[in-house]
Amino acid sequence: MLNYLWSFMILVGMLWGAVNGNLDQVTQGLVDSAKDAVTLGITMLGIMSFWCGILETGSRAGLIDWLTGKLGPVLDYLFPGLGKEHPARKPIAVNIVANMLGLGMAATPAGLEAMQKMAERSSDGRSGGAATDEMCTFLILNISSLQLIPVTMVAYRSQYGSADPTAVLGPALIATSCSTLAAVLFCRLIYRGRRFRGK
Repeated sequence: MLNYLWSFMILVGMLWGAVNGNLDQVTQGLVDSAKDAVTLGITMLGIMSFWCGILETGSRAGLIDWLTGKLGPVLDYLFPGLGKEHPARKPIAVNIVANMLGLGMAATPAGLEAMQKMAERSSDGRSGGAATDEMCTFLILNISSLQLIPVTMVAYRSQYGSADPTAVLGPALIATSCSTLAAVLFCRLIYRGRRFRGK
């Protein structure tokens, strides 16, 4: 669907430029945008490679297992249907840590793995079909995405010549803290409401 949407927008832009006699500017804009996209891609590749390497090194060194243990009380509160030995707990912890570092792209593989593990061993015995409470909670937490260090945003601002790329740290922390708190409260209210109706 997004492919059709982007194709439609590009086609409309080109037609609009042709009708108004600005097709040369549209062409120049396409060339400049392509150059900026390549430059930004190379910048992000370096940053993401570095942080993905840090995560992999931490995983091999046992840091991820340690973090999973430290996040145990948080995971127990957010995902009460997951047992202590549930295989989804580790990828969930990795995903949360990566998101807190602002590494959404690095968090995606762990998030997909966590969803797959929860679908395979859901708390109510289902192996597919409707999403469980834990799966919905995990999705909402990913959308709200608490970020202590928005690395990706800082990289974007640095790439485009910001005088102070790290100026977003405070506002980003406040905004994502509020969104994550709202997400957690929403999930708990829904969970308690469903338990009350179930009784």
